[in-house]
Amino acid sequence: MRAVFLLITAIWLTACAEGTIPEAPADKVLINADILTMDPENPRAQALAIRDGVFVAVGSNEKIRNHIGATTEVIDMRGQTIVPGLTDSHYHLRGVGERELTLNLAGARSLDAMLAQLKEYADAHPDAPWITGRGWIETHYEPQVFPTREDLDTVVPNRPVYLTRADGHAGVANTRALQIARVGRGTRPPDGGDILRNERGDPTGMLIDNAQRLVTRHIPSDTGIDMTEALKVGGEVAQRQGWSGVHSIVSDWDEVEALRALYQEGQMPIRNYVAIRWPSEGAERLLNEGPTILDAFDGKLTVRAIKINLDGALGSRGAALFEPYADDPNNTGLLTHQPAELRPVLERALRNGVQVWTHAIGDRANHIILDLYEEAFQRVPVEERAVADPRWRIEHAQHLIPEDIARFAELGVIASMQPSHAIGDLHFAPARLGMERLKYAYAWRSLLDAGAIIAGGSDAPVEVGEPRIELHGATTRTDLSGYSGDGWHEEQAVSQES
Repeated sequence: MRAVFLLITAIWLTACAEGTIPEAPADKVLINADILTMDPENPRAQALAIRDGVFVAVGSNEKIRNHIGATTEVIDMRGQTIVPGLTDSHYHLRGVGERELTLNLAGARSLDAMLAQLKEYADAHPDAPWITGRGWIETHYEPQVFPTREDLDTVVPNRPVYLTRADGHAGVANTRALQIARVGRGTRPPDGGDILRNERGDPTGMLIDNAQRLVTRHIPSDTGIDMTEALKVGGEVAQRQGWSGVHSIVSDWDEVEALRALYQEGQMPIRNYVAIRWPSEGAERLLNEGPTILDAFDGKLTVRAIKINLDGALGSRGAALFEPYADDPNNTGLLTHQPAELRPVLERALRNGVQVWTHAIGDRANHIILDLYEEAFQRVPVEERAVADPRWRIEHAQHLIPEDIARFAELGVIASMQPSHAIGDLHFAPARLGMERLKYAYAWRSLLDAGAIIAGGSDAPVEVGEPRIELHGATTRTDLSGYSGDGWHEEQAVSQES
């Protein structure tokens, strides 16, 4: 089956047959180009024609000249490459904007560098009651250890600090933030979360998954970045990166309304296909009312999906595994929701035409959600569904047991995967999983060969969000320096065509 590693804008695929003469001349014609059509029968073309914002023909220079009229703008591309519009299938638009507008720690390659950035930001914002930031990752630290509250205290001892790890599934608080949240030796972690502790039993400052809310709920809303501004900046960044649209995950319906306002004001340059986090009031509204396609914006804003988190991330050892972590033998990760919570939600989604995206990274989490999807499909037969083929997804699908690979195609479940995760994780995944489990990690080729559909994205701001990085990762399975590493199974790489 055809795989889509960077989803192709649908309008391109419905272009008119080569040489068709339109009712009116095209508004714009591009000639002398190297056009990648993604059509197996005609993979390359020289020219294309556009009328009323729609591709009406793709073909040779000679054929497309039939679309040129007196008022047609003709552009000579001089051999430059043109690709179909690219859509990132997993993008956090607001998070990308916030990354640009707050303390961005993504470039820190050592703990000292991260602390230096924190100090510089704190000194530049002396009146900020809280210091928050995102993007640190210990992969390139020496040694590869999580930062602690004591580390942060050396830089900012008197104001609360909370810095979110790049994956969003963990964060570190300084002592002042822990005091405000009343997180101490006797604090029990919530279900689906963990509080890391030192040898004395005191919190180190590291909070995993649901435990993050112990601190983040105390961060005043008025100290953060304006939501609409963050969405606007996120859209501008996505357009600069080369995306024509994103599948964007939002926290609640207020972000949908903010997006609507940006489209009304002409300040959102890309398409948004939205999933609302569950549980939330917005997700309940969607489950009750069904999908919304806002035609007033030429279909540029679609609200059709809910996003469920089932486990944590590999880097912070929260991904749910069948066997313990190779570098943490008493830990098999965690589930952020239990199956009993999800069964009624999945059934409602099927009956009301809501697409479901479920975050699952570990092999245990993937197995559980495949079981739950299969149960839901059996409980709600096709004739009782609002959409016969619901095209439900598993976000990340990073680590699988061998027998689950074929189930994606058998159940019609889309594997929504991010190539840049593989080339980033290769620096620590062997330590987390051990060599044997790496055979079934980031298994793009195996999934495709089994007949599954893969939707490719970046998970920005967890990753940079650059489409060329995603294509590089998918086709080479090496990091940007060309490094791969032992046991990284380069046979799982794919071509640009498949």
